[in-house]
Amino acid sequence: MGLFDRIRRVISANLNDMVSKAEDPEKMLEQAILEMQEDLVQLRQGVAQAIAAQKRTEKQYNDAQNEINKWQRNAQLALQKGDENLARQALERKKTFTESAAALKASLEQQTVQVESLKRNLIQLESKIAEAKTKKEMLKARITAAKAQEQLQGMVRGMNTSGAMAAFERMEEKVLMQEARAQSAAELAGTDLEQQFAALEASSDIDEELAALKAQMSLPASKPNQQQLPPESSTSKSHQQSEVVDSELESLRKQLDQM
Repeated sequence: MGLFDRIRRVISANLNDMVSKAEDPEKMLEQAILEMQEDLVQLRQGVAQAIAAQKRTEKQYNDAQNEINKWQRNAQLALQKGDENLARQALERKKTFTESAAALKASLEQQTVQVESLKRNLIQLESKIAEAKTKKEMLKARITAAKAQEQLQGMVRGMNTSGAMAAFERMEEKVLMQEARAQSAAELAGTDLEQQFAALEASSDIDEELAALKAQMSLPASKPNQQQLPPESSTSKSHQQSEVVDSELESLRKQLDQM
C-alpha cells in the first residue's frame, strides 16, 4: 500500500468520524422529510405539466379527427356535385390530417402512460412522506428516551455507591456492637443480682451460726431445784472456761473451713 493511499484512508476515516459525530438524528430526520417534501413539490409540478401536455395533444388529436371528418364530407360533396378533381384535393387534405392524427395518437398514448406513472409515483411519495412523518415522531420519542436513559446512567455512574454501601455496613456493624454490649450488660446485671442474693443468704447463715455460738458461749443460769455443786477454785474455773473457748473456736474453724 502506497503512502498516499494510506493518507487518503486516514483522512477519509477521520472525516467519516467527524460527520458521524456531527449528525443529530432528530435534525437529520427533519432534513430528510424536508427534502422529500421538496421532491413532492417538483413531482407535482411535473405531473401537472405532463397532464397539460396530454390535454394539449388530446385536443390536437381531436382537432385532427374533426378535420378528417370534414374533408371526408367535402370529398363526398364534391363527388355528388360531379367535381372529381375537387374531391381528390379534399381526400389529399384528409390524408394529411389522418397522418397527423396517427402521430398525435401515438404521442397521446405515450403521454397517457407517462402521466399514469407520474401519478403513481406521486401517490407513493405522498405515502412515504406520511409514513416518514409517523416514523419521525416515533424515532423522536425513542431518541428522547435514549437521551434520558443515558443521562440517568451517567448520574448512576457518578454516584459513589460503593462508599455509600460501605457507610451503611459500618453503621450496621456499630448497631450490632451496641446491641451486643447492651445484652452483655443485661446478663452481667442479672449475674450481680444473683450474687448479691447469694451473699445475703451466706451472711444470714453466718449470722445464725454466730448467734448459736454466742448462745453456746454464754453461761447457763442456775435453777432453784438444781443441786448446788461445791465451789471450785478460781484457777480451775478459769482453766475450764479457757478449754471450752478453745474447743468452740476449733469447732468454728472447722465449720468455716467446710463452707
